[in-house]
Amino acid sequence: SFQLIYECTKELIKSGDAYVDSLSAEEMREYRGSLTEPGKDSPFRTRSIEENLELFEKMRAGECKEGEHIVRSKIDMASSNINMRDPALYRIKHESHPSTGDEWCIYPMYDFSHPIQDAVEGITHSLCTLEFQDHRPFYEWTLEKLIPTGLIKSKPRQIEFSRLNLKYTVLSKRKLIQLVEEKCVNGWDDPRMPTLSGIRRRGSPPEALRLFCERVGISKVDSNIDATDLENCIREVMDDTSMRAFAILEPLKVTITNWQGSSLEEFEVPRHPKKEKMGNRTVPFGKSLYIERSDFFDLEGPEGEANGGRKPKGFKRLLPNDKVRLKYAYVIHCDEVVRNADTNEPVELKCTLLPETRAGVTPEGTKRVNGIIQWVESSTTIKCKINQYDRLFKTEEPGKATGNFLDDMNADSLEVLNDCVVEPSVAMDSLAMLAKIRNSEKDKNGKKIYHSELAYQFERTGYFALDPVSTASNPVFNRVVTLRDTWAVPEPKKGEKNDANQRNRGGKQSAPNNGAVLDDVRRVAIRAGTILEAGPHPDADTLIVCKVDCGDEGSEPRTVVAGLGGKIPLDELVNKKIACVTNLKPAKMRGIESTAMFLAASDGGEGEDEKVELLNIPNTVPNGELLSFDGKEPCQPDDLMKSKGALKAFERFKACLKVNNDGEAVFVEDAIGFKMLSSGGPIKVASLKDVIIQ
Repeated sequence: SFQLIYECTKELIKSGDAYVDSLSAEEMREYRGSLTEPGKDSPFRTRSIEENLELFEKMRAGECKEGEHIVRSKIDMASSNINMRDPALYRIKHESHPSTGDEWCIYPMYDFSHPIQDAVEGITHSLCTLEFQDHRPFYEWTLEKLIPTGLIKSKPRQIEFSRLNLKYTVLSKRKLIQLVEEKCVNGWDDPRMPTLSGIRRRGSPPEALRLFCERVGISKVDSNIDATDLENCIREVMDDTSMRAFAILEPLKVTITNWQGSSLEEFEVPRHPKKEKMGNRTVPFGKSLYIERSDFFDLEGPEGEANGGRKPKGFKRLLPNDKVRLKYAYVIHCDEVVRNADTNEPVELKCTLLPETRAGVTPEGTKRVNGIIQWVESSTTIKCKINQYDRLFKTEEPGKATGNFLDDMNADSLEVLNDCVVEPSVAMDSLAMLAKIRNSEKDKNGKKIYHSELAYQFERTGYFALDPVSTASNPVFNRVVTLRDTWAVPEPKKGEKNDANQRNRGGKQSAPNNGAVLDDVRRVAIRAGTILEAGPHPDADTLIVCKVDCGDEGSEPRTVVAGLGGKIPLDELVNKKIACVTNLKPAKMRGIESTAMFLAASDGGEGEDEKVELLNIPNTVPNGELLSFDGKEPCQPDDLMKSKGALKAFERFKACLKVNNDGEAVFVEDAIGFKMLSSGGPIKVASLKDVIIQ
């Protein structure tokens, strides 16, 4: 409190450790000296204790003008630390205070009040940024002088660490104030602002911020943390905690011409693919639907003409006179495109439904449909507004090139979509959340509930949270983060140089991806290999150690430590073609580093009762060949899956690997099995069926 700090100042004056100085600001600068020259004592430094106390009382009573007097500590004007040359303690300021009004007209300096407040509040360790390192001696001096007076009793410790600098943003209070005052953003709680209110409104979970702080750690070295690190923490937490839902951001109408009448069919689907406790949601299906405009490539329209009448490379969604699967529902065939007479753009697709394909079924003798897209039934949808937020700045260090950080603002940091539609479960959840918030506001002692606590992964789109401006009839959602990093530098093609400035800005994916999110299954490198040697682990009976040729050009064979001891005879392993995961972080297993992982089928037994079979790769397949999955886009493996997010992606991938009833290795997603393929055909096991792969 101001009263306590005032009493502390009087005690320092009484002990001869402080005095009232009457030098002007210009004279004080002159007397202070420089970094290379010592300072000089003020002529008022020798005032008596009585005179100093009298002048201090007059300052307190408002009898002195601003700048007429100032209270300074009496330390050492010749100190090599310029902060110890009689630093100021109190100054006159005839201004109202937000908390105390006009009660005071003198105010303590920050460096003086800092240790006093820490001591009073029971702070044990005062964590400051590195610029306060030279101020620490004054912090300690203040405590040493005041503890004997009895006014403060504890002795906190000041510790300095480097400031958290985040790329593509500014954290300076001065710059944040400028953003607000010049209306570059919509207030302090604008979801693009790095303020607590802004981050909360955007929907970033508190757990994600704690995870980010844990990973960044504390350092004495200045660093500039990539914004991607924070975004990955948000993705990791929200992937685990967010419900799934269908949302169509740019709707394109689809009419099912062979649907009878206006009846609706309901599908019970999980709210989260891995969290059964979250329960299910009901998704209606009927004659009239909406799909994403980007999920239909119009070969006969303007975009088709611009692409030479060819579909984009890797595009596996809907085309004219072609099929696509509606997730959880049916396969449909596009029979007719209804166009806008002026623009020739499609406004409606007339399609035929294949009833025998319900719920992921592929009829025997028919080719599997590769593409899967989201959809909503038109009569039960709820219209909503979506704010597509992105990074506020387009360069890593705003203002570095021109000196003005505002020059580097990202014009695409907010895209407002007013005509989005969501499935009915989202509307019901929104109404329940709004009611819960109203009830909590009536309970003054209850925990505050925030709108952004209702969050979703809108499938194949991103993570979104409810905004406070939402109403019962018009929900509004803010994009928290995209599903994958859209600012990453694209991998260079063979023979090309990588340009660090060529980034996929603001959620706009590079052309080869066509806006699609890279699935977990495409991030894992499963390669063909040949076991050259196999032997027991010297320290563990359950482990074996193998040398494997995985086709690594110019490298030694990889060492693989596998838990196959006693499961498969060692002589059967030598020269065997196997499937290896080759982009996992190397791990030591009982003292031997394993640089790859075998994939094997298991009947789920324990100990000696477990039957294990390695995946069989045809002998014609070359070592190092990247295996793929039928119906999935080509793999684009991570260089090394070592981050927590990447390892979680691998665990999700591994949990979906199975052997089907035909003995084939498959990746199961939404009840659909995608076969593992090589240039020599499907990957199978010797005899096991309907078992897991691990």
